[in-house]
Amino acid sequence: MAARFPGYVPHGVIPAVLLPFQDDLSIDAANYRAHLRDVGATAGITAITTNAHASEVASCDPEEQERVLDLTLQEIGDRLPVVNGVYADGTIQAVRLAKAAEAGGASALLVFPPGVLARGNAARPDCLADHVRHIAAATSLPLIVFQYPGVTGLTYPLDTLVALAEEIPHFRAIKDWCNDPALAARHIRVLQGLSRPVNVLSTHSAWLFASLVTGAAGLLSGSGSVIADLQARLFAAVQADDIRAAQALDARIRPTAEAFYAEPFFDMHNRMKEALALLGKLPRAVVRPPLKKLTEAEIRRIGAALTEAGLLDAPLLAAE
Repeated sequence: MAARFPGYVPHGVIPAVLLPFQDDLSIDAANYRAHLRDVGATAGITAITTNAHASEVASCDPEEQERVLDLTLQEIGDRLPVVNGVYADGTIQAVRLAKAAEAGGASALLVFPPGVLARGNAARPDCLADHVRHIAAATSLPLIVFQYPGVTGLTYPLDTLVALAEEIPHFRAIKDWCNDPALAARHIRVLQGLSRPVNVLSTHSAWLFASLVTGAAGLLSGSGSVIADLQARLFAAVQADDIRAAQALDARIRPTAEAFYAEPFFDMHNRMKEALALLGKLPRAVVRPPLKKLTEAEIRRIGAALTEAGLLDAPLLAAE
C-alpha cells in the first residue's frame, strides 16, 4: 500500500492511544473507534500512535496488532499519520511486524528495544543498534527509536544514535524516555543539530514542561490519550515563547501526571483508562492480565486529579 502521508517526519504532539477491551478481554472495536475519533479531533496534534505501551501491545498477539492498526487507519488514517509500534524481543519477529505495518498503511514505526538485551547491553550496544538496522533494511517508513532510561539497561549511547542517523536516512526521531534532564538536553542539541536532523520527541510526561523548554521537536505520550488538548496547548505555548501561558498549562497537567505516573509505574495506562471512564469517554476500564483492576481508593485519587486539572466536575465525581 502506498504511504498515505509520503515524506512524513515525526514532530509535534503525538498522543499514544489506549485500547479498550470488553469484559471477556476481547478488543472493544466500537469504543476503540470512538476513542480514536475523540483524540483525533484534538486541535494541534500531528499524528496518532498505536500498538504501543498505551495500547497494551505486550498483551496483543500479531494478528490483533494488525487488526488494531487496521481499525486505526479506517477511523483516522485519512486525516492523520499513524505511527505503529514494533514491539518484539526477537529481531526476526520485529522485522515481520514492521513489514506488516508498512503493507497495512502506517506512516511511521516506533521501534521498541528488545527486552532480551536488558542485561549487558552497555557492553555490546551494537546488538541493540543492529535490531534497528535490520528493521530499517526491511522498510522505508520513517523510524522513531525508543530511548529507554539507563536503569533499564536498554539505552542507546548517544554516539550509537548518531551513527544510526548517519547510516539510515529514514531514522527521523527518537521517543526520549532517558529520564535524565542533562542527557535529554544533549539529545536535543546533538541529534536535532545533525545535517539530517533526528527529532527528539519527549515522553518525559512526569516533567513535560521542563523537557519541552530545552527545544524538543515534539512529544509522544500515552497521557495524550486523556489530555491531548492540554499537551497541544502546552507545546504551542512553549514554541511561541509564552512562558506564562505554558506555566499555567503545566499547573493543570501536573496533577494528572502525579496520578498517572505514581508507583507502581506499570499501572500508568491502567490509570488512564480509569480516567477516561470517569470522564464518560469509556464505558469500562478493563485491562488484560497481568494488569488488574485498580482499587476504589486509587480511582478516587485519579478523579481528584482530573478535578484539580479542570477536566471533571467535583459534584459529578462525588456522585459516582
